[in-house]
Amino acid sequence: MWRRAYLFLVLVRLWFALSPSYLHPDENFQGPEVIAGQIFSYPVRLTWEFTTDHPIRSVFPLWPVYGLPMLLLRWLWIGNGNDGEIPPIAVFWTLRVLMFIISFVLEDWAIHELVQSPRHRRVAVLLVASSYVTWTYQTHTFSNSVETLVVAWCLVLIERIVASPNQGSVLASTVLGIVAVFGVFNRITFPAFLLIPGIRLLPYYWKNILSFAVVVAAGLCTTVVAIALDTAFYTPHSISWSDLIRNPVLTPLNNLLYNISPDNLAQHGLHPWYQHLLVNLPQLIGPAAMLLFIRPHLSLRLYSAISGISVLSIFHHQEARFLLPTIPLILSSVRLPKRESALRTWTISWIIFNLFFGTLMGVYHQGGIVPAQVFMSKQPDATQSVWWKTYMPPIWLLNGKNEVLRTRDLMGVAGEKLFEELEQLATCDTPADRRSMEYLKEKNGTYLIAPVSATWLDPYLLNKGLEGLRFREVWRHQQHLNLDDLDFAEDGVWNTLGRVIGRRGLAIWRVTKSCPRQGRS
Repeated sequence: MWRRAYLFLVLVRLWFALSPSYLHPDENFQGPEVIAGQIFSYPVRLTWEFTTDHPIRSVFPLWPVYGLPMLLLRWLWIGNGNDGEIPPIAVFWTLRVLMFIISFVLEDWAIHELVQSPRHRRVAVLLVASSYVTWTYQTHTFSNSVETLVVAWCLVLIERIVASPNQGSVLASTVLGIVAVFGVFNRITFPAFLLIPGIRLLPYYWKNILSFAVVVAAGLCTTVVAIALDTAFYTPHSISWSDLIRNPVLTPLNNLLYNISPDNLAQHGLHPWYQHLLVNLPQLIGPAAMLLFIRPHLSLRLYSAISGISVLSIFHHQEARFLLPTIPLILSSVRLPKRESALRTWTISWIIFNLFFGTLMGVYHQGGIVPAQVFMSKQPDATQSVWWKTYMPPIWLLNGKNEVLRTRDLMGVAGEKLFEELEQLATCDTPADRRSMEYLKEKNGTYLIAPVSATWLDPYLLNKGLEGLRFREVWRHQQHLNLDDLDFAEDGVWNTLGRVIGRRGLAIWRVTKSCPRQGRS
């Protein structure tokens, strides 16, 4: 029975992986978009983390996770006789499937190895597989998702090293040295999860000098390779050995120095020290949070989660996704209620919690952004696109359209500011704009992409007169929720929810304006 349930949950995970939800801009801008710009001719927009004088993001972990699959896909594409570049949406879905596969294989495999009891192992695997975090975050291209796998497998390697005879720990120590350095360059928070588990290695390596030498050597060699890749990426000219010695780019150090500055963290939002424990963790595991406190199973996994949460709580900027590595560790370290009635109640609450948040985050959350960019890439007249009240759109999905299409992200500016921008960018209204698809033959076109829940636009959308801006809706995606447009203070709770949920969707309007006759083209 549990095997059939597990296989069903794997299919659920795949379904969510193929849903176009957009959880956070970082899933594109900190990974795929950077490497896509290196391998393909797609337009890319490097964020400040890559363009500052002291870059804080390493490209070393991006190449094996995203670069190799992209190179393999390009090789297969050309090998099958296809000409031209691969459509970026094909790369996008390939990476989603890849994240599903490595989550399904590596995360679940790690749980199998870390949980010794067969009965407890079945429960742990089902809990992890039925978590909406596994369905959504782990199938998206987050560095936090990669960190989850790295932490889990470092724990596996630690267990293997401690339990193995002397001659069997050399290979595991080599892999541990490589994976640990990979984890540090992927996210500077990674060592926090190994503080307590790493203590188990101290007496072992004290007695096994060869294994200790191997793990240090593997780590040093990997560090040199990582620094060389980062230095080559951030240096505008071909690097030499002197560049590596005199001007190496140390992204983990830069990242650490940046994040220990309160002024820097204040730019991203400050949170109280208990944000992770009392807000973010319950948001991720729901009913399992209660079991963590009343029925914990003390294990190396739980100690790893505790050390990670404790260290991360020191920093005042705390987002829920920072805790992703703790989720499989915690869910595999809790005991279900013993009494049948309590177990039934808890199971129902667990299912409802994950179905709700799985649907919300895996389907509707900013779900129209990726399809909207695909639509915009196919509009021959599009030269200006204005995005309002959405997440920053990934421009690498424009498939070269960026050469003529300028993307403006106005985020959540006031409606008056939006109109000022549109009045400057809107093209003159022509007879072609009033006919079915004739506007596509125009040389220039301005498009507004905004959530349907943005009621500020309503009075202007019906304008059919000669004056002012005219909006022609050309596309709509219904499965889109803009949770950043919640204004409970001004509109009230029910009115706000009715607007955001009842009027869910993302729309694209072609914007024109009336011009004097001599100004028309």
